[in-house]
Amino acid sequence: MTTETKRLLLLGHDYLAAGGIEARFAERGYQLERVQVIPPDRFEDPGVDVDFPDPRDYDAVLVLGARWSVYSDQVASWVKPELELLGTADEAGVPVFGICFGGQMLAQAHGGEVVASPAPEIGPQVVAGIPAVAGIWTQWHHDRFVPPPDATVVGANAAAPQAFVLRRNLAVQFHPEVDADSVRGWVEDGGAEDARGRGLDPEVLLEHVASLDADVRVRAAALVDYFLDQVASSR
Repeated sequence: MTTETKRLLLLGHDYLAAGGIEARFAERGYQLERVQVIPPDRFEDPGVDVDFPDPRDYDAVLVLGARWSVYSDQVASWVKPELELLGTADEAGVPVFGICFGGQMLAQAHGGEVVASPAPEIGPQVVAGIPAVAGIWTQWHHDRFVPPPDATVVGANAAAPQAFVLRRNLAVQFHPEVDADSVRGWVEDGGAEDARGRGLDPEVLLEHVASLDADVRVRAAALVDYFLDQVASSR
């Protein structure tokens, strides 16, 4: 692996851990700098004002998921400046990797849109597409992105588009960064009721996620390699 240190801006909204995704960035020579948009004491009132860093000061940007909708009035105060950050990164050629909400933000920033999904996905789901995105990934979303018109869709299933590439941007709808421990945190933070509302047993769901942990960590590393070696290096 390269010994050159590069700067990765990790934008988290209500969580900051990116598991195997951040581990692979570190292995590839990236130093992570984390920004949490919503402090824990504001989760019930997330309309905060945020002074985002300049993405041009970084070599790449990683945008994580969130419990809110891109189009919710609750989060309008920071969604707009974050969209502007993504636009600035794109204009400057700074690669951006968006996960779930982060992928939806990329769609919104570049001419696509975000809509309520008629088929919300919770738990492991199959995704078809290019080798880097194909397989079983954990999901937890009630919205889905409509990719920008000039994007290339590289992953999908019956419920939603699952991944697209646009210039140096990669958006995925699934969660390659989570494992059973992180999903258990979601379950304990209101997700159990959400899962049961979809006819799922939370403990069975967690067992399924745990059975995938080792394989997903390997595939998450391959996904980062795809982002860095093919998407981020595109002209």
